[in-house]
Amino acid sequence: MNKSESIKEIATALCKFQGEVEKIKKTETNPFYHNKYADLSSILDVVRVPLMNNGLSVVQFPKGKCELETMLMHTSGEWMSETFEMKPTKDDPQGAGSVITYQRRYALGAILSLNIDVDDDGNKGSEPAKKTEETKPQQPTIEKWMTENQFKSIKGYLSSPEPEIYESGLRNYDAFCVAPYGMKKEYKTELEPIVKKLRP
Repeated sequence: MNKSESIKEIATALCKFQGEVEKIKKTETNPFYHNKYADLSSILDVVRVPLMNNGLSVVQFPKGKCELETMLMHTSGEWMSETFEMKPTKDDPQGAGSVITYQRRYALGAILSLNIDVDDDGNKGSEPAKKTEETKPQQPTIEKWMTENQFKSIKGYLSSPEPEIYESGLRNYDAFCVAPYGMKKEYKTELEPIVKKLRP
C-alpha cells in the first residue's frame, strides 16, 4: 500500500465513515451465474454522502494495460492508494471496459472495508470448475422451423441441372437437417429421395 507520510487524520475520518455507511444491498443479477451482486452504481450511491461528510474522497483510474489504481484522499492532504492488475477475458474494448468496472467495484469494497451482502458474484467467480462428468450435456433446442418458401427454394435448387445451384441446395438441406432446426415430416419425406439421387 502507498500512503502519505502521516495517515492520522485520514484514519480517524475512515473510522467515522465506517460507522456511518450502510450495508450495501445486492440489486443486480449476474447473467452467467444467475445470482445477485451489488453493482458499481449501487456502491457509489451508498458511500458518496458518508465519504463527503467525513472529508473523504476516492478516485480510480486505469494504469497500463490491465491495472487500476484506487486512491482514498482526505481534506488534510493525507492519502492512501493501491494498484492491482486483472486481465480481461476478452482482449477487446468491451472486455477492457468490463474488467475496469469489476476492478472498481472490488477495489472500493476493499479500501473502504464495505459491508456488502454475501457476494455471490465474487464467490461463484472464484469457485473451481466442476468436473466434466458432473455436467449434463444440454439437449439442442429448436431455434427455427423451415418455412414453406424455404422448402420450395431448396427443392428447386436440388432439382436444378446447374451444379453450383444444387450444391447450394444441398448445403441448405444439410443446415436444416444437421443444425437444431425443425423440418416438417412431409418436407423431409419429399426431399430425401431427391438428395439420395444426388448422393448415391
